[in-house]
Amino acid sequence: MAKGASYRVQPRRRREGKTDYRARKALVMSRKPRLVARSSIKNVSVQVVVAKQIGDEVLAAAHSRELKKYGWKAPGGNVPSAYLTGLLCGLKAKDAKVTEAVLDLGLVRPTKGSRSFAILSGALEAGLEIPHAEEKLMKDRTKGDHVAKYAKTLGTGSEEYLKKFSQYLSQDLTPEKLPEHFGKVKADIISSFKNEGKKA
Repeated sequence: MAKGASYRVQPRRRREGKTDYRARKALVMSRKPRLVARSSIKNVSVQVVVAKQIGDEVLAAAHSRELKKYGWKAPGGNVPSAYLTGLLCGLKAKDAKVTEAVLDLGLVRPTKGSRSFAILSGALEAGLEIPHAEEKLMKDRTKGDHVAKYAKTLGTGSEEYLKKFSQYLSQDLTPEKLPEHFGKVKADIISSFKNEGKKA
């Protein structure tokens, strides 16, 4: 272990690979709510938070597991799921009177067409104003077109097809139909918030 007068111990969360304090400071100094995008292999979660002296305050949140309420049958950790979760969180944030945010990716390296940018696309669709580079979004992937094309190349019923898409098929959803299924669920999510607005 390094020693000496010039050696500085990093904060615990930085040592554990959980927080980039330099990036976090820049986001907090923007004085805008942060769109916090986090993902695991099976799910994604999104929060809109504001920094307070006592800690972050969550203004809106959504998890990919919530998509089942709207009829979503595909896995919760793919790109279309990330988009829909971002959309759902964005609509909740709009209901909470949030109009703008900055993207907080944590320690994730931004990659073109990734789930993080699918989350961003969904939040933008909801009406939040978030600084971004348009070329990072790759909107064809958010609908699942790439999944449908890949499924077709494998061939329906092939061993590889059945293995790769077992989770889809167990939910009575063929991967070739994913873009169509995505469109329906997206419309249902948007419609549910419009209906709630009418009730109010």
